[in-house]
Amino acid sequence: MPKLLGLRCRECGAEYELQATHVCEMCFGPLDAVYDQAALKKIVSRSRIEQGPSSMWRYCDLLPVEDSVAVVTLGEGFTPLVKAERLGAELGLRNLYLKNDSMNPTNSFKDRVVSVAISWARAHGFETIACASTGNLANAVAAYAARAGLECFVFIPIDLEPAKVAAISVFDPNLVAVRGNYDDVNRLCSQLIESTPWAFCNINIRPFYAEGSKTLTFETAEQLGWKLPDEIIIPIASGCQFVRHRQAVRELIEYGLVRGERVPAFTGAQALGCAPVYNAFHSDNPDRVLPVKPDTIAKSIAIGNPSDGVYVNRIARETGGVVEAVTEEEIVDAIRLLARTEGIFTETAGGVTIGVLAKLARAGRWKGDETVVAYVTGHGLKTADVLASANGHSSKRVEIDPTMKSFREKVSIS
Repeated sequence: MPKLLGLRCRECGAEYELQATHVCEMCFGPLDAVYDQAALKKIVSRSRIEQGPSSMWRYCDLLPVEDSVAVVTLGEGFTPLVKAERLGAELGLRNLYLKNDSMNPTNSFKDRVVSVAISWARAHGFETIACASTGNLANAVAAYAARAGLECFVFIPIDLEPAKVAAISVFDPNLVAVRGNYDDVNRLCSQLIESTPWAFCNINIRPFYAEGSKTLTFETAEQLGWKLPDEIIIPIASGCQFVRHRQAVRELIEYGLVRGERVPAFTGAQALGCAPVYNAFHSDNPDRVLPVKPDTIAKSIAIGNPSDGVYVNRIARETGGVVEAVTEEEIVDAIRLLARTEGIFTETAGGVTIGVLAKLARAGRWKGDETVVAYVTGHGLKTADVLASANGHSSKRVEIDPTMKSFREKVSIS
């Protein structure tokens, strides 16, 4: 029997057959995949998961792909959960963990959602895969399309970081650079779904694509010994990831995979240069997320009109979390802080997450014994140019002549 029953509107509850659509015709609310929970409760267990592959597909029972043989994979997921002892000591947190998703095949969290999206699309007869992207998604879509042998179109803002453009181009997709920001790109792609028989990962097949996000929290719980942390810090772009992590916790509890029923606090992180969710959270009406024009170095999360922003604020308030934002300088400082203390080089989105973590810790949000997990979602080589443009040379750099005399004069040895 199939485990997927159909799609359901998150707002009005209207139900739809399984198809490539993402918006309710009745109220324009978002559509979510609906599973046969009764059937899954009979088979989902810790032991069944632990016997699975060392990838996110060990949770295949909880993902919207019926045939595991049809999965398009590059070995994504089951990334390290690092106990950040040095960073934790600096911030006064004795149980700080970092989920390092920069270790995925294309070095970002997006490999998870794309593996699910392309697997679903290919199984349902799509021959072309596409996306609107701020970089990391396009990188993943191009790689997984190559793996699957599908035609690929990726749409990006014209000012995307050169390192990301190079990483996308190597897979030889049809690369369309749009003169505008991400919201302009997404608007164009939303129009294109009416005239092309393509599967747009983050638009018409979004209900299936989004499900891949859950695996990040599934893994976190399993790697903590099937326990949930006290708080999770998550970067906010569209807000989709945030919503699915909350869903993942709900499923971990419903299927008896974790001990107890305590829900972590979910805390969101944004850059002040693109902070519509943060602005709403701290306003008199957190359910009114007003669009902004992005102006930040954290381009991978620079979405000025986030589709799930309202749900982020609801989840943060419901679980005791907050939404916080950091400046451009704080983003760069956080990238360096993480590298200096834990040897992890993160992109600007990770700088936002670690920046918010540091800001909240220094403001006294935690007592020190709480288990706090921060999601680091992309590798620093994707945005290395921001360090160079921010006087990126090491403070310990010296230049010497190739002689022992010059070395002794310029280099201090303790």
